[in-house]
Amino acid sequence: MAMLTLGSVGDLGATPATAVLGLASVVVYVLPAIVFLVPASLVSAELSSGWPGGVYNWVSEGISPRMGFVAIWCQFAQTTFYYPAVLAYVASTLAYVFAPSFARSGLYTTVVIIVVFWSAVLVSARGVLATGRLASYGIVIGTLVPGLLLVILAAIYLLQGNASAAPLNGHHVLPAWHGLTSVVLLVNSFFLYAGVEVNAVHVDELRDAPREFPKATLLAVVLVLLVFIFPTLAISVAVPANHISFTAGVMQAFKSLLDHFGLNVLTPIIAVGLVVASLSGLLDWLTGPSTGLLEIARERGYLPRYFQELNSNGVQLRILVAQGAVITLIGVLYALVPAISRAYWVFAALATEVYLIMYVLMFVAAINLRQRQPEHPRGYRAPALLTMCVVGTLASVAAYVVGLLPPSQLGRITTLPYLLVLLAATLLVGLLPPLLLFKLRRSDWKAAA
Repeated sequence: MAMLTLGSVGDLGATPATAVLGLASVVVYVLPAIVFLVPASLVSAELSSGWPGGVYNWVSEGISPRMGFVAIWCQFAQTTFYYPAVLAYVASTLAYVFAPSFARSGLYTTVVIIVVFWSAVLVSARGVLATGRLASYGIVIGTLVPGLLLVILAAIYLLQGNASAAPLNGHHVLPAWHGLTSVVLLVNSFFLYAGVEVNAVHVDELRDAPREFPKATLLAVVLVLLVFIFPTLAISVAVPANHISFTAGVMQAFKSLLDHFGLNVLTPIIAVGLVVASLSGLLDWLTGPSTGLLEIARERGYLPRYFQELNSNGVQLRILVAQGAVITLIGVLYALVPAISRAYWVFAALATEVYLIMYVLMFVAAINLRQRQPEHPRGYRAPALLTMCVVGTLASVAAYVVGLLPPSQLGRITTLPYLLVLLAATLLVGLLPPLLLFKLRRSDWKAAA
């Protein structure tokens, strides 16, 4: 259970955005783990053990079918922003195989996003088996091994008496406070930890869930923190904060350290490993959320019949193509935005904002179900559920509000236009489509039994 959680919460691609904070990144990882990762894990486990079927069933039972559709839609829609952000990281990492200077090219990033995404769609169109083969071992090849190597190189570098690029003394444990914009990168950890609810379905497979699941969650939190904190610190040791790229930061650190030790021949090999991990994660996520949306849409009649059709391999290709058209347009924006890091952050923030809507609905539904159906059979009952739901809801709402602001680390950005655009995009993608589809649904959209 702990390893499943570790495998579901992301890879090294999001660590550079936090590495710019240096030693303060530890707090930025630990605080959201306590107020978000733990509540989301335990609460979703209770919901899954009592109401099978995922977030749609949880929210439908706890609030209403309309809000249930909003929740499953948000789980699907956040990937529309998640994929371009991940593929921008893939593009920057891949550049270190043949031309590191390309990592700063918006046009190159656009081409990689479009080509790789549509290639992934073609692979997914062949069915789950083809996807599963390519996705296997991705977290080991591209996250655990490179992450451990990066930490070891940074540790040896410091033991040799070399100075760290970021201060590592007690005065820098907390993020420097210059207003809310100075701590916006805290939202990055919510982006890393999102997705933990997908493993809740396995809680019934434990021999003694009430005793074992909290232990598994605690172990998962420790593993997640170890996997992210130490590579993040290694990046901040090797690369000055004002030079860290949000997309190429991992490879910047590897190149700096490998060059120092005369091992630069390993740079392209490591880059390939990191790309493999990210692509395996992309393939894992590509069909999952859209499959959940499709099943609910067919059962309840929430999508036009055109988008409910499957190809010969049983894949919802029309949904993926429609999503791909939007992602292609987003990819083009990378060629127009001067700073790749800025574009990466915007889309990572949008993915987080949309996903947080789902978590708020999940926490509210859990409170309602515990109060309205206290005797409903559950394989697992989360301890202090009301407290955890309140903490999780407040943390999600706070992260949503803070996430609407531009991080001060990205340089001068006019706050009001940025906030309005981010808020409009979140509502336009996360709330408006499901509410309209729910209202406009027709009886002939519902699939035959």
